Amino acid sequence: MHQLLIRQLQQHLGQEAVPEGPWQPLMEAVDRHYATIDQAQLLLRGVMDASPDLICFKSAGGVYQGCNTAFAAHLGLSESALVGKSDVDIAIEETAAAVRALDEQALHLAAGEQHFSERWSGDLHGNQVCIETLRTPYFDVTGRLLGLIAIGRDVTERRLAAQTLQRQANMDGLTELPNRRFFAERLAHELKLAQRSKLSLALMVIGLDKFKEVNELLGHDVGDALLVQVARRIQDVVRETDVAARLGGDEFAVVTPNLHDITDVERIAQNIIRRLAEPFSVLGETVQISASVGIALYPINAKEQEDLLKNASQAMFFAKSSGRNRFSHYMFALQEAATHRTRLTRDLRRAMDVKQFEVYYQPIIDLRTGLVRKAEALLRWNHDGRGQIMPKEFIPLAEDNGAIVEIGDWVFREAAQQVKAMRASFHPDFGISVNASPVQFRSSRASVTNWFAILAELDLPGDSITLELTEGVLLKAEEFGSAKLQAFRDAGFQVAIDDFGTGYSSLSYLKRFDVDFLKIDHSFVRDLETDPGDKVLCEAIIVMAHKLGLKVVAEGIETPAQLALLTEAGCDYAQGFLFAKPVPASALLHTLQQLR
Repeated sequence: MHQLLIRQLQQHLGQEAVPEGPWQPLMEAVDRHYATIDQAQLLLRGVMDASPDLICFKSAGGVYQGCNTAFAAHLGLSESALVGKSDVDIAIEETAAAVRALDEQALHLAAGEQHFSERWSGDLHGNQVCIETLRTPYFDVTGRLLGLIAIGRDVTERRLAAQTLQRQANMDGLTELPNRRFFAERLAHELKLAQRSKLSLALMVIGLDKFKEVNELLGHDVGDALLVQVARRIQDVVRETDVAARLGGDEFAVVTPNLHDITDVERIAQNIIRRLAEPFSVLGETVQISASVGIALYPINAKEQEDLLKNASQAMFFAKSSGRNRFSHYMFALQEAATHRTRLTRDLRRAMDVKQFEVYYQPIIDLRTGLVRKAEALLRWNHDGRGQIMPKEFIPLAEDNGAIVEIGDWVFREAAQQVKAMRASFHPDFGISVNASPVQFRSSRASVTNWFAILAELDLPGDSITLELTEGVLLKAEEFGSAKLQAFRDAGFQVAIDDFGTGYSSLSYLKRFDVDFLKIDHSFVRDLETDPGDKVLCEAIIVMAHKLGLKVVAEGIETPAQLALLTEAGCDYAQGFLFAKPVPASALLHTLQQLR
């Protein structure tokens, strides 16, 4: 360029060459000046090519004037092949139009101002990449716009990592539904929209019925896979405008905004219940569950987010307690029931300290001899404000908060002491059955050595106690209770299966474990006289048990006709109001003597 300037100067002077004399220093200075510019250009080119950023220069008309090595490699073109072309020449129409629109925004900026953009596009290999670009216009010394400089950077990995983090923060990792935190944000947003539009909104909380039994019977892998399928079915049923989420465990939620008619949400709830009641095929297993749905409406039932969620949950629990596989609307009565449950849970924490628990005993009759050599220990809670509370009301609460471990240890000690007393005053072979909660086997706090120490302290043999377990404990014994169960067997304890036939029965555990007794649930005995099906079931259980070398205990016997049918079927033992109601320890000896 400086040579061109010299030639122009020569033409201006009308000479073929620059003469010696006063012009010579000027020419040398010009030479040195442009040599410095050439060095600067080489340095700038080296810096540009060393940069991993994508750098290019364009004219104001969008024609490429140059680029660095990284930009050329990104396009798959050499710089010489790129210069003189526009985006229309090297990209598809849609991409070229998008890039030109961004260039136009930058070209309208003042000197020193910058325009930032970020967009996803395909690379040479067909992969989607995210490029963030900084554009700035450049001008000549007179301020005339010449074009723009664009500096881009591939931020694909950073954006994908950010999306992953956002997904992990907002989505449930198992079902890929919104998680509880993100759902709370969406619910708050929908409530604001409902407030502005003056429309109603419904919140449904969905609880799966007997999901814990599935986990205990078939394992957590099946349980997790089942939750994934449940999530898909819920999504298939709800509307596109609805928001479905997993709150945690086996609880889901659905928000139905823009509600014009309450029957709309009821129809959705019924469809959810129907779909979830259909059999699932999970990891080679056929699983049958159901769902209970609670519904709370904005603004009828609550105006605040927390209250709406609480009320829908209470309605769901009411649906479960009403028979499951149904939906229930929130009502004020549910609030009273929830308050009662909360108070009962609070009172349960202090019941042990103030000695409100008491063990009752119900005799068990040997139907072959008519003698009584056994009794079942049954816990009662003598509440100072509500009177006597039955186990079915407070045991689930104790299992939920873990208090059942301490309570169970106390019941065992009371029962063992009663065995000691009855062996001394009634019969030397007298024994007592004690119920053990599955929580006691799963809990790391529960130590069977505590119970063995109690028997050793009282100088009692292990066979003085029969351990009554639910089927779920044995079905999952390998996972959380095998060692504990074996320790009881080694100590001489007898084992009875309580409420046999009411859960997920699997006869294989009767072969794997050394079981002594099966207890026929009172629900089969209650209608024994009028329901031929119950009669057949009882007879089948008795025959099967005897084939396996087990004894059978029937509970809940209230009439002579029930007793006659069970005796005819070969039942071994019986308990129920026909013989004696549960009595406190102080009345047990007298009751036993009356039955002798």
